[in-house]
Amino acid sequence: MTLSFSKVAIIGAGAMGRGIAQIAAQAGSQVWLFDTQAEAIQKARDAVFQQWDKLQEKGRLSAEAVAGYKSRLLGAASLQDLAECELVVEAIVERLDIKKSLFTDLEKVLTPSAVLVTNTSSLSVTAIAAALQRPAQFAGYHFFNPVPLMKVVEVIAGLKTDPAVCQRLTEFARQMGHTPVQAQDTPGFIVNHAGRGYGTEALRIVSEGIADFATIDRILRDQVGFKLGPFELFDLTALDVSHHVIEAIYHQYYEEPRYRPNVITAQRLAGGVVGKKVGEGFYKYVDGAAQVPAEPSVPVVDSIPPVWVSPRAARRMELLQLLKDLGA
Repeated sequence: MTLSFSKVAIIGAGAMGRGIAQIAAQAGSQVWLFDTQAEAIQKARDAVFQQWDKLQEKGRLSAEAVAGYKSRLLGAASLQDLAECELVVEAIVERLDIKKSLFTDLEKVLTPSAVLVTNTSSLSVTAIAAALQRPAQFAGYHFFNPVPLMKVVEVIAGLKTDPAVCQRLTEFARQMGHTPVQAQDTPGFIVNHAGRGYGTEALRIVSEGIADFATIDRILRDQVGFKLGPFELFDLTALDVSHHVIEAIYHQYYEEPRYRPNVITAQRLAGGVVGKKVGEGFYKYVDGAAQVPAEPSVPVVDSIPPVWVSPRAARRMELLQLLKDLGA
């Protein structure tokens, strides 16, 4: 198999960056991981190495495979170290100005044929590419957390993206064992457009005193079929990411009410209670496990009255089923 990209760089050593680096190395690419905080690079490499070691212990990977993977995941001390890379994936903070500045700097370092992609979940691909000299070589490449397990990848063409670039990215996603989905450059693309309303609606329900976090999560898991409820998902992705995404999508849709941000996430972000990675979010975590209050008992009834479902809720159910069919 000829890889679409044999030399790949990942900018940003957080959860998303390390996950993308892991699957790219597993596909056979030489991968360089860069972060402005040098210690974050080593921490990310150690975390990925531990994942491979665990898979080896379980018999799912051979020692030879693990050794090969580890040899292909390297750290980079500066952007100059990435000069020969054919693909650079950005997975940094969700701020338009910082992303634009990074890609402008990368264009000065890389060869003209190099492909640049952003892992943004909410910002306009076209807007990020606007300051570039070669916008045809730029696209969106949105993975989901945790990357090795979540198999959908959104491939997003900006206004000036060369279609051949998206074709290469689509093939590379398959080579990494993932399922590429072509998405339009609209706020939230496919998954966040369809799913973001669940989070904001859940926050509104809590703010009106109708139900608590755990109850809403249970309902959406047990009755709707979600793998994670909205507050469990907020804790996984962390509010220092999710709150900014909520705000970005709200403003890009010209203040559409269904996407309106909520003071609950703003307050928790300000207080540093952002999610699982800091040990406390909507739930507290002990040894990585959420401390969920026991489900209250309810009386048994002979029959349940029919429930009216609004047209908006019915449409969300249809979009959820579509996401399930796509493997999300």
